[in-house]
Amino acid sequence: MHLQTLVAGVLAAAATCVSAHPGHDLSAELAEREAALSQYAYRDLSHCADKIRERGLEARSVARRNALVEQLQKRANLKARSLEDLLKTSHHSKEKYTLATPADVLFASNNSCVLSPEVTEGPYYVAGEYIRKNIVEKQPGVDLTLDLQVLDIATCEPLKNVYLEIWHCNTTGVYSGVSAAGNGIADPANVNTTYLRGIQKTDADGVALFETLFPGHYTGRATHIHVMVHANATPAANGTLMGTTAAHVGQVYFDQDLISRVTALPAYAANKQVLTTNAKDFLLAQGAAVGDPFVHYVQLGETVGEGLLGWIAFGVNATLARKVQAGATLYETGGVGSPGGGFGGGAPPPGGAPPGGWRPMGELE
Repeated sequence: MHLQTLVAGVLAAAATCVSAHPGHDLSAELAEREAALSQYAYRDLSHCADKIRERGLEARSVARRNALVEQLQKRANLKARSLEDLLKTSHHSKEKYTLATPADVLFASNNSCVLSPEVTEGPYYVAGEYIRKNIVEKQPGVDLTLDLQVLDIATCEPLKNVYLEIWHCNTTGVYSGVSAAGNGIADPANVNTTYLRGIQKTDADGVALFETLFPGHYTGRATHIHVMVHANATPAANGTLMGTTAAHVGQVYFDQDLISRVTALPAYAANKQVLTTNAKDFLLAQGAAVGDPFVHYVQLGETVGEGLLGWIAFGVNATLARKVQAGATLYETGGVGSPGGGFGGGAPPPGGAPPGGWRPMGELE
């Protein structure tokens, strides 16, 4: 589906469909985003293409992603696939790759979206998460390695040494770190869970790598992953980041045909929440209005269940920032919900909010 068609169709329904997590009214956020996004001078990273190519950033991205495919296949003991095999199944649905498409074209095809402080962080953002590459813990699902690149939308230069944070729900549509009926789990102990949340520092090319799972879905939203860029952030001594300011926020999405193949697998088929398609997601329509928020991917094995490598580039307005609202915070004494910050509930611990996170890193491997 072309982005223009998606935008037109979804925005027409947005006025009557404003509840993502049950009880979370997004009407005000939608209006704020619509006004703010209309002021962007750049709609994507297309104006950066020549500069990216000239300074060798594109060539390094091609080499990195090719090497990642080989590394991930070897680690999972997968049979090495030929380029022809990869090209048959690994592309964004609106692209028209053929068996003759060379590897440098496949891996250099950087779709992009603009991250802005006006994009909703949702009700289940948790502050104080761990700086780590692997965020799977013991959750089931399809392995997904993400190659995420952050560029300054104005200068086209990589944003190095900033912290990129991601979080998403598990195969049954539940987020870690919060306890709420709207999240599908009311167990107070869930505020101390940390699965499928993590932060990485970008390298000299503005790249951060994550090892996670293909996300599940929940009623009212298409399948997505939240992303947030923290500039000028300082991590705590225990390897966590209490980043609630200077944050750029966004969400990334996946092709509907890929979602269909993944959700047919047992770990995802157990999810009984209603699946919202990309075509019916109002927040996706707004994201599509300022870029292409879909992840490019390659399938690592013969089946989708054997794992995926995905990549996407973000254009960030480095001069913008705002305070984001956390639905909960992971303190050294444990997780605490934030009144009004989603459905976490609760109050800060006696004596104020202690710094940093809580949980030995060994328990998160």
